[in-house]
Amino acid sequence: MNQHTILNIGRAGMLIFSIALAACNKDVAPADATKGKAEIKATAVRVETVKKSPLVLTLALTGAVEAGRIAQLASPAEGPVLSIKVREGDLVNAGQVLLMLGRTEGASALVSSLREDTKKEEDNLMRTRRLVDSGALAGEQLDIASANVARMRAQMVKAEETTRDYAVRAPWPGMVSKMKVRDGDFVGPRAPLAEIYDPATLMVRVAVPEQAAASLTNGMKLDVELDAYPGKRLAGSISRLYPYLDPRTRTRIAEVKVVDAPPLLPGMFARVFLVQATIPDALTVPAHSLVALPGGGTAVFIMKDGESVRNKVEVGAEANGRIEIRSGLNAGDQLIVSGQENLKDRAPVKVISPAGNKKAGDAAKPAAGESQEGTKAALTNDKS
Repeated sequence: MNQHTILNIGRAGMLIFSIALAACNKDVAPADATKGKAEIKATAVRVETVKKSPLVLTLALTGAVEAGRIAQLASPAEGPVLSIKVREGDLVNAGQVLLMLGRTEGASALVSSLREDTKKEEDNLMRTRRLVDSGALAGEQLDIASANVARMRAQMVKAEETTRDYAVRAPWPGMVSKMKVRDGDFVGPRAPLAEIYDPATLMVRVAVPEQAAASLTNGMKLDVELDAYPGKRLAGSISRLYPYLDPRTRTRIAEVKVVDAPPLLPGMFARVFLVQATIPDALTVPAHSLVALPGGGTAVFIMKDGESVRNKVEVGAEANGRIEIRSGLNAGDQLIVSGQENLKDRAPVKVISPAGNKKAGDAAKPAAGESQEGTKAALTNDKS
């Protein structure tokens, strides 16, 4: 057999092998394409099992820490501020002088003059009484002398009060929250000069909407959170209810006393949580699992036999991001909670594991007989 014949036989063999290989690929390709097509149609979703559990309906309100007893101090006198004796944050006692005003000379001189006049009238009253007793004067002269003494005493008391107006005093024990003047300022009558509050009366004041205002009672228990103490939920109770609604905001003011309160300051931001009702056996779903129906209404998707089933539901109360389902869903249903946004009824679905179920490092370990490159490719496909 010559070289030319051997070459032709080799070419014929290669042609036969190519035809056989093409036939094999033709038989396998439709199956692979069908498999890929099925995987593309199946939407990846996450599910949770529907269960019955208590649903606590809570009204969340915002408010602030305020003092129940607070005083804006002023004086009917006028003059320059001569001596400020306290500053913000100082504790003061009842009657303690906070500041002094000048120009008291005239008032002091008037008091001295009236004291002398009062003493003269008192001496005259004593002489008149002796003369009336002896019959030298008529009894009506005693009445006139007594009236003169009473008039002078009244004028002296008023003058003494005027001198006290130049000293601004604390009306009760408390803490200085604001000093509104400085030494040397000239102030007029009744101008606000200082502010004090009673730390023992600090509470949380909230405005309750009209829908819930009628159900409130004194002593009602609730929870309080303060931004100044993050992560702490404090017990509290309603200590006072205002007997009217604000005509502008249609809200009712409630004062809340915090039990075992940490140090409070006026102005602290507070959140108040009031339990309105508890539904003992409620079917609830995450709010984000609901979808709106084109013709109106609300639905959810459940997974059944590898398909999504759309159920129209009747919703009820909402609390903490979950919504009560009154009809259209049963305990034990596999509710689709992720991936339902573009689902259609009876569409194929596949469940993906929730993030975090795999142990750290497991995803990086290749299976037996699998190369590192194959593992990386599988992870890439999972992510996509």
